[in-house]
Amino acid sequence: MRQGQLFYVIGPSGSGKDTLMQYARRKLAEHKKIVFAHRYITRQPELVGENHIHLSEAEFAAKEKHGFFAMQWDSHGLRYGIGREINFWLAQGFDVVINGSREYFSTALEKEPDMRVVLIRTSTEVLRERLKNRQRENDDEIERRLQRAALFNRISHPNVTLLNNDGGLDDSGAAFIALLTKENPI
Repeated sequence: MRQGQLFYVIGPSGSGKDTLMQYARRKLAEHKKIVFAHRYITRQPELVGENHIHLSEAEFAAKEKHGFFAMQWDSHGLRYGIGREINFWLAQGFDVVINGSREYFSTALEKEPDMRVVLIRTSTEVLRERLKNRQRENDDEIERRLQRAALFNRISHPNVTLLNNDGGLDDSGAAFIALLTKENPI
């Protein structure tokens, strides 16, 4: 049986990463060998955005202490974890898609040197417009997010595939699905 492929998806806030992942999850719901892992996060669930599993700080610490996470990191005052179930899925030949972190990228590569990294990119203009439209941050906070987004331009590794998400969801979503299913590589 073949080992599954791990896909580590990253992109700046507002790049449309969660939207693309939701799109692909919906379109690939009946795909026999692709699964999407949930992240465990110490953030309350939202009506829009990432479909994650909320844990309290105490719950997260207990799961971390007992080795429940294959990957875990802290970012922006929150704790994030990817469950060890991904190791079972990969060993069973399933391709696994996870919502990763730029800050954790190097550590993730050390743990999973054969993982494929999908870096979601948008132009600064599109990113600024998306951040304004979601109405979560003021203008100063948006400018800080745009500065942090520029850090993604420093990511360079042979395992990284860039996916431009300036266009419509159907186009970007189809390109993302093609990458995951190894059809018509980007």
